Amino acid sequence: MRVVAAVIERGGRLLLCRRPEGKRHAGLWEFPGGKLLPGESVLAAARRELGEELGVELSSLGGCLLAVADPGSPYVVEFHRAEIAGEPAALEHSALAWAAPNELAGYDLAPSDRAFVQQILAARA
Repeated sequence: MRVVAAVIERGGRLLLCRRPEGKRHAGLWEFPGGKLLPGESVLAAARRELGEELGVELSSLGGCLLAVADPGSPYVVEFHRAEIAGEPAALEHSALAWAAPNELAGYDLAPSDRAFVQQILAARA
């Protein structure tokens, strides 16, 4: 099952969201997004998920930066650079944070998000 994750950057910081209680990976940080519905495009899913989760509009969505299988689940998380219009709000998450790339490793990230962060940090080294 495909999942889109939006990599949103503002002022050199990336948007992270904390998973709410009662959900898989509760309390862990992730890039926002969610599952594609049957027949839904990545663009449509990103637009829908970012609206539902953050109350923002998707301005643009780039190509897939990395696809990572989520350990122990049928999900494959596809990370895409995204631009948004509006100020994000934690409508479905317990918290939001803007983190500089060198701060990302200090967050307790969901497994797929950790794999993505390790790759982007290695690319910057």
